[in-house]
Amino acid sequence: MGKTDQFIKTEKDKYGKIFVDINYAISSVSPFLDKDTLDIRKYAAKISILKKYIDLIEETEREFKNTSFLNKLKGTKYISPIKDYKNDNYDSLLQLEKCSTCECLNCTAPCNFDSCLGCKSASKIVYCDRKRINASKYDAFFVDLINNKTGENNRYTVLSTLQDVQLNKRYIIIENIALKEKFILYYYPGISEDSYGEISNSQEFDFIVSTFQVIEE
Repeated sequence: MGKTDQFIKTEKDKYGKIFVDINYAISSVSPFLDKDTLDIRKYAAKISILKKYIDLIEETEREFKNTSFLNKLKGTKYISPIKDYKNDNYDSLLQLEKCSTCECLNCTAPCNFDSCLGCKSASKIVYCDRKRINASKYDAFFVDLINNKTGENNRYTVLSTLQDVQLNKRYIIIENIALKEKFILYYYPGISEDSYGEISNSQEFDFIVSTFQVIEE
C-alpha cells in the first residue's frame, strides 16, 4: 500500500469510527433530550463538519482508485484537499474526537453540571457520578502561578478540573512541571483570566483527592 492509500485509509478508519460513534449517540439520546439541550452538546453542533470530512475522504478515495497509474504517482494532488480541510477545521475535529469518548456522549440524565458550556478546547469529561461531581481532563492546559515557597513564577500542568454541583464549587489539580509537586485549589474560571484559592476544609479536600484517585486508576 502506497503512502497516499495509507493516509486515506488511516483518516477514513479513524474519523469514520468517530462519526459512527457520535451519530449513534445522537440517535440514542435524541428521544430523551429536548432539542435545546441536544443542540448545546458540541458533538451535535459540529457533526456536520465531520460528515463533510468523511465525504471528502471517500470522494478522494474513489477518485484515487479510478485514476491512472501515472496520476497515482502524484499523491499530493489527492491528499492536499484532505489536509487543507483538516487544518481549517482542526479544533472542531479534535473536539469531536474528544466528544466520542466523553462521559456526556450517551448521557440522558438530568444535568446540573456545566457540561459542554464549560468545556475547554481539547478536553473531555472523564468521570461523572450524574449527581454531585464530575472531572475533566485536557490535552494541553497550563497555568502560570507564583510559587509561594520561592516567590518565582512557575508553570503547571493542569491534571484535571472538577465541578461539585452540591457545593457549587470548582477545583483544579495542577502539577509543577519542574518540581513535579501536585496541588489542589479552588478554581474560578473567568472571562479574561482564571483565579484560584486555597482549600482549608479537610473533608472537602479529601473528597477531591479520592475522586481524582478514581479517575487515575
